Amino acid sequence: MSAMEAADVFHRARGRTLDAFSSEKEREWKGPFYFIQGADTQFGLMKAWSTGNCDAGGDEWGQEIRLTEQAVEAINKLNPKPKFFVLCGDLVHAMPGTPWRQEQTRDLQRVLKAVDQDIPLVMVSGNHDLGNAPTAETVEEFCQTWGDDYFSFWVGGVLFLVLNSQFLYDASRCPALKQAQDHWLDQQLNIAEQKQCQHAIVFQHIPLFLQSIDEDDDYFNLTKTVRKELADKLTRAGIRAVFSGHYHRNAGGTYQNLDMVVSSAIGCQLGKDTHGLRVVAITAEKIVHRYYSLDELSQGGVEEDLKELLKE
Repeated sequence: MSAMEAADVFHRARGRTLDAFSSEKEREWKGPFYFIQGADTQFGLMKAWSTGNCDAGGDEWGQEIRLTEQAVEAINKLNPKPKFFVLCGDLVHAMPGTPWRQEQTRDLQRVLKAVDQDIPLVMVSGNHDLGNAPTAETVEEFCQTWGDDYFSFWVGGVLFLVLNSQFLYDASRCPALKQAQDHWLDQQLNIAEQKQCQHAIVFQHIPLFLQSIDEDDDYFNLTKTVRKELADKLTRAGIRAVFSGHYHRNAGGTYQNLDMVVSSAIGCQLGKDTHGLRVVAITAEKIVHRYYSLDELSQGGVEEDLKELLKE
């Protein structure tokens, strides 16, 4: 795939918005709809994990290619079509500046190019996409490859916010970029707080928490201080849900009126879940979500009770 072709397919977010949707047309509630959430395609991790060398391993990713192809095929078969497909980070395993990164990225772009053109891709940055401690250079590389690292967009009266959670994890090497996202987020949350949207939903790679707002700090969550401050800010603004990945297992919990949804991976599993995708249905009153294995979604599609919600 040429750089121009990649830009046409993947550079969806520019100027802190998603050009696949017209914000003016999409600000009005038009009835129930659904979208698909995936996470952690992470080309290369399955080989690295199996060899016990997660830092330098990952020189094969044929399994991840096949799983992501299966995910794309399952999504393309869905009827009615989802409004969009969001990938919540760790697109490839190779960190910035390490071997295999370009090859993994190229192969993922090739697979994702097969997504139905009527189903926009929403790309979220993860720690393997930016580095655990991102720099201005790694952020710029992501933006050139996949689009903006944080942005907002509207679909059917719902406001969606995509965050760069690495700024919340370790912004020591790019403090000005974190400050810029913080300022932008405050502006976006002001819109949500004024009830100018039916719902407001956040996508980010690292979960606020895995089960409880008071749980201990862990590699797979944000620190207590950061998570509590952000969770309070989100709940004050009326954010209904945060969808994330990173954990490679299904998890989640609630904090006040905020639903923290942690979805397992399309790629490597670190627990007992199966490779899968999450179906998220949005009605006027509620957000209903269900995790499907790739086989389940491919063979059976969205279950009838969720389809019924879309008719309300």
